[in-house]
Amino acid sequence: MGRIGDADVHAAFVEFRAKENDKCLSAQCIYCQSVRAKNTSRQRVHLLECPAYLNAMKEHNPDNPILHEAVNGSPAHPPSASKPPGSSSKKRDHELMLNGFQGDSTGARGFPIPKPTLERDFQMSVQLNPKISVGPGIWGQREWVSFVSGHWNGRWGKGTVMPGGQDSQLVAPDLSTHLSANYLLQTHDQPPAFIAVKTEGWRVGPRDVLEKLMDPAQADEVDPKLYSYRINVSMETGDGRYLHLNTGMWVGSAIRRGGEVIYDAYRVL
Repeated sequence: MGRIGDADVHAAFVEFRAKENDKCLSAQCIYCQSVRAKNTSRQRVHLLECPAYLNAMKEHNPDNPILHEAVNGSPAHPPSASKPPGSSSKKRDHELMLNGFQGDSTGARGFPIPKPTLERDFQMSVQLNPKISVGPGIWGQREWVSFVSGHWNGRWGKGTVMPGGQDSQLVAPDLSTHLSANYLLQTHDQPPAFIAVKTEGWRVGPRDVLEKLMDPAQADEVDPKLYSYRINVSMETGDGRYLHLNTGMWVGSAIRRGGEVIYDAYRVL
């Protein structure tokens, strides 16, 4: 049976072979990246003196037995039979979830979680045909809107929106509208590339504002600040010049102008 805290020691290291023909494994501390021989006792000694590990435990797991030994000079007493191992930390994690978001972006074991940023990447304009009402369904009123054409311009190119795209819209009783569109872009390269685009999102706002947006004759009069029209965008192509688009993520902010939708797309970095 291992000593108290051995499981915590093992959890703080990743094992690997430094060389392909090495018979023995090495272990790297995930908190400070130091490499040690795969030996629980030596790894434990390292953690007792590792500031990154001890600081992370102070903040996220104050009951950690390694931390207790570093501070008090002796291991923590084993948990009683009536209290399962790890129950205090599980209870604390549960309380954190119930009591609210902590505000920082620190993940498990004290690692900071990178914050995404947005970069304006392209603008799209699409001309729409009059909508076709499919009728009421179990989730709301279904509308079908096909695309006449359009154009786009961005950091990575420009081109046109091919005719034939469509937007399947689901209108809730309060006129909030879920949008799901599929369409095809053609680039201005020679030869041109073709890029399949899928957008999905919501248009929400006060009922009287949404009523005007549904009427192309009145949509121009509506201040875009009075409603929210947000979408997420994904793209797919087999053209080697644009393969980077396949793994991209975008969020968009759109407005309605008569029979036209215009949106700015921001790449998530």
